[in-house]
Amino acid sequence: MLDPKAVFHDMTAEYMSPAECEPGDTVMIRLRTGKGEADRVELLTVDGAKEMGYEQSDDDFDYYRLMLEVTGKTVAYWFRITSGVQIRFYDRRGVSPKAPGMTSKLTFRLIPGFHTPDWAKGAVMYQIFTDRFCNGDKTNDVLTDEYHYLGKNVHQVKNWDRLPDAVDDGLEFYGGDLQGVLDKMDYLQELGIEVIYFNPLFCSPSSHKYDTQDYDHIDPHFGRFVTDEGKLLPKDAKDNSGAGRYIRRVTDLRNLEASDKLFCQVVTEAHRRGMRVILDGVFNHCGSFNKWMDRERIYENAPGYAKGAYVSKESPYHDYFTFHKRKWPYNANYDGWWDYDTLPKLNYEASEELCEYILQVGRKWVSAPYNADGWRLDVAADLGHSGIFNHNFWKRFRKAVKEANPNAIILAENYGPSGKWLQGDEWDTVMNYDAFMEPLTFFLTGMEKHSDEYHPELEGDTKAFWKQMIHAGGGNFSEPSLYVAMNELSNHDHSRFLTRTNHITGRVGTHGNKAADRKVLKEVMREAVAVQMTWPGAPTLYYGDEAGVCGFTDPDNRRTYPWGHEDQEMISFHKDMIRIHRENEELKTGSLLRLQVKADKNVLAYGRFNHKAACIVAVNNNICAVTEVLDVHYLGIARDTFVRQLLISTAKGYETTAIQMEVRDGKLTLDLPARSAVVLKYVKKETKGPEYVKYRFAEFT
Repeated sequence: MLDPKAVFHDMTAEYMSPAECEPGDTVMIRLRTGKGEADRVELLTVDGAKEMGYEQSDDDFDYYRLMLEVTGKTVAYWFRITSGVQIRFYDRRGVSPKAPGMTSKLTFRLIPGFHTPDWAKGAVMYQIFTDRFCNGDKTNDVLTDEYHYLGKNVHQVKNWDRLPDAVDDGLEFYGGDLQGVLDKMDYLQELGIEVIYFNPLFCSPSSHKYDTQDYDHIDPHFGRFVTDEGKLLPKDAKDNSGAGRYIRRVTDLRNLEASDKLFCQVVTEAHRRGMRVILDGVFNHCGSFNKWMDRERIYENAPGYAKGAYVSKESPYHDYFTFHKRKWPYNANYDGWWDYDTLPKLNYEASEELCEYILQVGRKWVSAPYNADGWRLDVAADLGHSGIFNHNFWKRFRKAVKEANPNAIILAENYGPSGKWLQGDEWDTVMNYDAFMEPLTFFLTGMEKHSDEYHPELEGDTKAFWKQMIHAGGGNFSEPSLYVAMNELSNHDHSRFLTRTNHITGRVGTHGNKAADRKVLKEVMREAVAVQMTWPGAPTLYYGDEAGVCGFTDPDNRRTYPWGHEDQEMISFHKDMIRIHRENEELKTGSLLRLQVKADKNVLAYGRFNHKAACIVAVNNNICAVTEVLDVHYLGIARDTFVRQLLISTAKGYETTAIQMEVRDGKLTLDLPARSAVVLKYVKKETKGPEYVKYRFAEFT
């Protein structure tokens, strides 16, 4: 009989070679079964069945192989295994009595020509909301009454530790800047960060900067002022035409060029330390301050700037937007994203010039002298007015960016299925809400990612966790996009994960800031980080999570980094988990295999492995201890040997003591304390034979 847990295939390099192929390549596809259990193994595609040849055996498994010639078309495939009279199929679900179907999201998908940057596979990323990270230069701070926006004058917060106002709306400024990032490069390097992802840096009137004012320049409030003259906005001003200080700061080319140069310095320093830098591109919409629209009349009388489309019908940018009435000058009748008039929707279909402009922006910032390493695309699925145009534009964007910098990454924000954008000619990957943040949050806390709802039926539901991971992952990813997916626990749009552990539903406006810190469970946060650092993809920290920062959804999730009063144990834990992630290659690019547990709820176990080593991860989110017996030999571990503990976290804290544990007859018995996570390691010893079986596990003595 066929042991379903012994059958294995994925699209990592050991089961598919080359793992990222070109049209015309011959690709080796490998399947593993239990030793002596399969009579016939076939690979199935839309073109029919092809028998796979027996290749090799080791102590526990047989390996079958097929050489497949690929064209330029995507190949959806799965397997059929015959064992005596038994016929079974293998796809992303594992072994099943039913075939997945030709168009199912559960098939494996080989996409010739789809390559993602090797540096991003499993890379540890760090998201910086710049205004709240570190104030390194107080001379560039936004000043109180410098200008007004959304009906209010902006406000400078001079107390770095003051919590954001419940109705901040992006109008409170703490002064964080690029000099502050430079000042903290040692900290980021010691933490183990490999990639810095910046929330938007381009000129913008808000602290979040998702309302771009000028795509061509870094905001001088994050950069440097060469000239800084002019008056603050009068209290009774009706518009910003009298905001002389602000106008000089953001329109004077000397300030803009000095700020661009500082960004170059940040990238150069990051690269010197082995880090990459990703920019945030907000291309679906701009802001009402944008020089193309100029609703706020910032550029109307500034030297060197054309009239904005709000100001004049003859504006060269008229076709960049959709106007509904002919009411110039000062025409406020235009389309806004989600009807927000502060976020004018860009009308790409009406202007090829606009398309080319944004494509040039995409090229510019990943090229010399700036040399950024890629883009995160805000609300990328919303760009344009039709799906056809959207896909066509992102194809052009990918071509432009990759021609300028072949190693640049393109990752998009999108909620819901993203597979149609991840076919190798548009995005590289996505922010992994559907197949990481949401299922892990529900499993460990039962909370929705904004803390708006609590779902006790999902908390601890292991089956629901795996089902969501498989189905959402299958709907989004092939292997090239999976291993660079941005796996976050928190970010600027959702509540902090640590706050979700207290089960308080709601927002800062109803509960106040202090409720976000009340009765949080740091041990559950550590469980989440243990999974984050051992799951396929690019683990991404939201600044301050590693220091114990709490917060409801925005604006409370945008608290300042707590320099001088960090949670040092939490930082230490993140450092150790990042180190474990970076030191063990199987955690970056290895295979993932679910390990069965006997507990009904709150226990999760899996392995990450390649032909050289394996890591075992087990999480117990129960309020009591449990004992689990794991069949670890399915990871290729010898049946009678030892594994070594790399780290264990419990309600009392965590430790990295290297305790040795025995494997007997392929089974590992783990006594898991309440609210705990453990990571264990096994290394294989090289022996004679082909690469995929030439290693045996070496016992620790």
